[in-house]
Amino acid sequence: MKQELLDKYSVAVPRYTSYPPANFFNDSFAVTDYREAIEASNTQQPEHISFYIHIPFCYKMCHYCGCNAMLLENKTVVAAYMDALKREIEMVLPLLDHNRKISQIHYGGGSPTSQPVAMLKEINKMLLEGFETIDRPEIAIECHPGYLDEAYWNDLIDAGFNRISIGIQDFNEDVLKASNRKPSKMPVADIVRLLKSKGVAVNMDFIYGLPLQTADSFADTIKQAIEIQPDRLVTFSYAHVPWVNPAMMNLEKLGLPTPQDKNKIYETAKHLLNDAEYKTVGLDHFVQPNDELYIAQKTKALHRNFQGYCTRRTTGQVYAFGVTGISQLTTAYSQNTKNLKKYIEQVNKGELPVLKGYRLNNDEQITREVITSLMCNYEIVWADLASLLNVSVEEIKNALNYNEDNLKAFAEDDIIEFNSDYIKILPDATPFVRNIAASLDKLMMNTDKRFSKVG
Repeated sequence: MKQELLDKYSVAVPRYTSYPPANFFNDSFAVTDYREAIEASNTQQPEHISFYIHIPFCYKMCHYCGCNAMLLENKTVVAAYMDALKREIEMVLPLLDHNRKISQIHYGGGSPTSQPVAMLKEINKMLLEGFETIDRPEIAIECHPGYLDEAYWNDLIDAGFNRISIGIQDFNEDVLKASNRKPSKMPVADIVRLLKSKGVAVNMDFIYGLPLQTADSFADTIKQAIEIQPDRLVTFSYAHVPWVNPAMMNLEKLGLPTPQDKNKIYETAKHLLNDAEYKTVGLDHFVQPNDELYIAQKTKALHRNFQGYCTRRTTGQVYAFGVTGISQLTTAYSQNTKNLKKYIEQVNKGELPVLKGYRLNNDEQITREVITSLMCNYEIVWADLASLLNVSVEEIKNALNYNEDNLKAFAEDDIIEFNSDYIKILPDATPFVRNIAASLDKLMMNTDKRFSKVG
């Protein structure tokens, strides 16, 4: 990729983990709106149910973290939070049609594994006992391996988790130390061997763009990962947003890789993984050739929600529990309060802890499908989308900021090819998918919202 293009398109645009992005949510969205959206969701598509459980606690705070997390300090507060979390679940479950099936359960944070497995198992039981599941549902949890022994990993398997994401970030301990991250307690190869022997699918998560990382040092990390052979390997691009987390300034003081160096780190890792037969999926996933995500990408059935990449088979409307949790329904988003004390107080009063949200109008629902198609499959075939949405191609384009002059500029830079039937991102230009999506987004035409830069 030419350096002038990297410089030109290294601009601040949304990551599009949701559409509209979460910083467009507003506080005029109230508890009554959320209840109405839940009830409406029972007859809307996708029909499956996806649950997200947010556990915000961490043993220590990593400087790069952009998640909604806090230190695990006061055991009384932690116990009160976990009790409130279960009460919130008890308030929402009766609002759902129990003829619907669960396709996903996902625990994120923070560090969900900061809690005893018995607590996680109890929550799984609450969610699963009132619903059937699809064939091969995904019951997943994000794990910090720095504090977990063999007994804990075995207990996670016993609790029903069938996909485990291990937050490695980097095998280089100097990088981890600079980021205030504790390395794995057990050898990672031993953890993966144990999980795979019990039939558990394994993700390994890495971050690139951190201080002290170079293309060569990160290549060493990726080579170690390839030897271990996880089912999926994710290379997250570090997003420097110190206005969200001031602790990120610690990394800035140490010196972050330049956009050029960061791109070289990613490209080096990508080539190593592709040479090892890992297939590239979406922005940052690398998977084994027989992985469901890769098969879905080839058949244009790849999808995306707040839990990450999924397939049309496993995707569901997302009902989130816990502080800051974001529910992702067909016609609305609802985000819980960000204040831990307020969350506990509201739930204990029998109130759903809604802080803000967003109702999507018809044009925004169309735009969401267009951007999802682009972010997952790197192309938009207008006739296919029209068939999926049961609208005309003209209606789709009218819902967007569809501007052929903009598209011609991208085409002249060898980023896309397009005609009246499709837009397709060229193979070497996939890092710029967010730029293409933003160009089609009416909400980006006049906005003062802040986003991380591409790259």
